[in-house]
Amino acid sequence: MSEQADILVIGLGAMGSAALYQLAKRGVKAVGLDRFAPPHTMGSSHGETRITRQAVGEGRDYVPLVLDTHRIWRELEAETSAELLNPCGLVVMAPGVGETSHHGKPDFVARSIGAARDFGIAHEVIDGREVAHRFPQFLNLQGNEKAYYEPGGGYVFPERCIKAQLTRAEQLGATIRTGVEVLAIAQRGSAVRVETSSGTFEADQVVVSAGGWNAHLLGAPFDRVLTVKRQVLHWYELEDTSAYRADAPVFIWMHGATDVDYLYGFPPLPGDRRLKVATEQYEINTTADAIDRTVDPAESAEMYRKHVAGRLAGATPRVAQAAACIYTVTPDRGFIIDRHPDQDRICVVSACSGHGFKHSAGIGNVVAGMVTDGRSAIDLSPFSISRFS
Repeated sequence: MSEQADILVIGLGAMGSAALYQLAKRGVKAVGLDRFAPPHTMGSSHGETRITRQAVGEGRDYVPLVLDTHRIWRELEAETSAELLNPCGLVVMAPGVGETSHHGKPDFVARSIGAARDFGIAHEVIDGREVAHRFPQFLNLQGNEKAYYEPGGGYVFPERCIKAQLTRAEQLGATIRTGVEVLAIAQRGSAVRVETSSGTFEADQVVVSAGGWNAHLLGAPFDRVLTVKRQVLHWYELEDTSAYRADAPVFIWMHGATDVDYLYGFPPLPGDRRLKVATEQYEINTTADAIDRTVDPAESAEMYRKHVAGRLAGATPRVAQAAACIYTVTPDRGFIIDRHPDQDRICVVSACSGHGFKHSAGIGNVVAGMVTDGRSAIDLSPFSISRFS
């Protein structure tokens, strides 16, 4: 005997928890499945903090999603009394001369400025001299750097966001099943049948938001366009925290020509003497099951030498913590939010390519609209799987 649902959500990380919450708000009989017990450390949605920015340099198509996400997080804060979003400010910075790239997009500072102007997002365009004056955490600037400052940017607490949405989803009537591994998904006529380690589920529609596991679960064409990349987060001990004042921003700092010539980071959390920073790599593929989740101390030493030393005030090479996570990436570093091309009752949300969490609550909202009303208030055509055909 199979368990029935109107909508089944597979994977309850950033996107799945958001979708389940929004479905429950709409009064849908929704069931959420996860192989682990979210929030967990096995996917892409852990590590204490994630940067959020409203003027999205990856493209103007993303901006409505992040604006809606900020609205939803504030709504959730009011409902749960949990702090989810800290708008401490954001600096996106690059050298004053020469080429730069971030997430496959050239001149990311100018793209961020353009998005802010298009959507009326509060911001300032400043140079390295002004950055150094306002934010003494940044060292050895030349003075001619170009920088975008967004006072409404900052960071979110990913584990808290997931927990808040799952808590509210259950309170609103959703069912959550953890420790359930999905084995097969197949549409049969007007229903979707999902085989799991805990039995069979049937639903009118299914949302697949399993991140790094999506390609394995869905097969073609997703297995041809989704790749999984291992990423590493580093926390270094701070010798001195005086440069990190109350207005210390999060940052994206490009210091060379390619996508890997950069670092991003966060001010220390209140009362903390650790500095969290990271960069990204796109050369080496892995899978969600095969990834090495241990971090070799040599990786943190190399990160410090190449990106941190001489750039961030008070940062020592002493490693307080390190963690591995995964990015699920498409060839153009964009998202997929679309129905399966061969099984139209399966909605796929994945491949957020390392910049998805800040959009996640808004994506959950539009996905809930797709599967309940058959439409979205936001144009999702830029996120179609067909662009890779």
